[in-house]
Amino acid sequence: MHKGFSNKSMAAELFAVGKQYPRLAAYEYMGRRRSFAAFERDIRLAARAFYALGVRHGDRVMLSLPNVPQAVTLFYALNLIGAVACMTHPLSSAEEMTELLASAKPRIFVTLYQFYDKFAAALSAANLDRIILTGPGDALAAPLAAALSLRDKKPPQTEKLLRYNDFLRRAAQVAAESYAHDGRGDDIAAVLYSGGTSGKTKGILLTNQNFDAQARLTAEAGDCLIPDTKFLAVMPVFHGFGLGVCVHMALLRGVTCLLVPRFTAESYAKLLRTSRPHYIAGVPTLFEALLRLPDTKTLNMSQMRGIFSGGDSMPIELKRRFDAFLAERGATIKVREGYGLTECVTACCLTPSDREREGSMGLPFREMMFKTVDSGKEYGEICISGPTVMAGYDNDPDETATTLRVHDDGRVWLHTGDLGEIDDDGYVYFKGRSKLMIVTSGYNVYPRQVEATLLRHEYVKECCVVGVPDDYRIELVKAHVVLETAAAQLPVDRVEAELRAYCAASLAPYNRPRAYEFPSSLPKTLVGKVAYSQLGK
Repeated sequence: MHKGFSNKSMAAELFAVGKQYPRLAAYEYMGRRRSFAAFERDIRLAARAFYALGVRHGDRVMLSLPNVPQAVTLFYALNLIGAVACMTHPLSSAEEMTELLASAKPRIFVTLYQFYDKFAAALSAANLDRIILTGPGDALAAPLAAALSLRDKKPPQTEKLLRYNDFLRRAAQVAAESYAHDGRGDDIAAVLYSGGTSGKTKGILLTNQNFDAQARLTAEAGDCLIPDTKFLAVMPVFHGFGLGVCVHMALLRGVTCLLVPRFTAESYAKLLRTSRPHYIAGVPTLFEALLRLPDTKTLNMSQMRGIFSGGDSMPIELKRRFDAFLAERGATIKVREGYGLTECVTACCLTPSDREREGSMGLPFREMMFKTVDSGKEYGEICISGPTVMAGYDNDPDETATTLRVHDDGRVWLHTGDLGEIDDDGYVYFKGRSKLMIVTSGYNVYPRQVEATLLRHEYVKECCVVGVPDDYRIELVKAHVVLETAAAQLPVDRVEAELRAYCAASLAPYNRPRAYEFPSSLPKTLVGKVAYSQLGK
């Protein structure tokens, strides 16, 4: 436990905010606004329904939902009774879900109707007490609810299979207030999933205090959130960025979450125009997508108070272009980069609004300590200590011991597997991930550096640089390049020759790609990052 942060449940902290701002909207979804007071009633109703199904302190429930109201309502309902929410992506494959269920061992599984058939075999094999199915219409009022419900393919209800509204009716079986658990800061609140330091999928155990510290420190570093404003929440709730920043942090500041269950660049631009949010957060690919839309010239962004980029390092050239995009549309602020990882909920470092340094991810939050340790490579490994650092990996003591280490100062340090450096003023610079570094003919090549060079060329829309096996050099630098529309019409030989000449003028010989491939798109992870592992390393 860390002093200075809450020793209560996340739900208790949320309810305290609701008492301050009962009439303000906690969230908005498809035009429907739900006040903090009404949101608390929804949470308590769902908590009683879970309790009626036998869910108690420490039990696990898997929520496999997009950014719909049910996802946040059920998350806080589980927290209120001291249960653990295991947050998974509804677009996971059936095979992936089988592995997640086997690892988490939840008592109850919740997802949308449309995903039931895909997961049916996995759910049948898991030892579940109940399966709860819901749809977009369950969070809306008639007649829109009825119209949306007609689209849902509803399997027959059985003793194990419950529809959402029938699940909520179970709440009547539980006496008022008998279900709430007196949560503590060190209680495990959620399991989020990430590649971990080894690249394997890991369940990350996060406590109430991890989330409380994350919310308070991020808001403090952001220094721009005020009540009765709007945060456009497209980052998914099964990801630390979405759950920790776009939802929990926003709510604790009395900010309305604009819930968006499905992202497209076009729909996002429409929301920027119609809802005019004051804050947005996303990965670099989101900002790149907005730049490429043809109909944003009349977009008015003068109301913006905070724009945050995380989840991956933002190329310098992209930041310059997006800052110019904002200025042209009336914004008086710039994109602020952050750094973090799911093992500490999400961001724990942010660029100050008035003191940015090009190429830096910003300054560590108060109470969050950063240092680099010898990695045997050109740059040191970034290590982090502080109140947002996870309790450990689920069912994996060996990986936990490898990642969380007690140093000579007596502190527990999270070894991130990321390479970087910290300047004399404390600014953090991300230089790459140790497992992505390419060693070719004895030279260390950092993909980020090569990618940044390629992205400056007018032909290049997206790129990813990886190492591939080579008999002579051990590893060979290969660039996967997605071309701009006009460049894609040119002969491939001409394009490749142009890029080779450009890199020859910009990079040392050992840094230059020796092989090129020109796919129409790059594979992405479920949260929008480039999936390096599918391209070679």
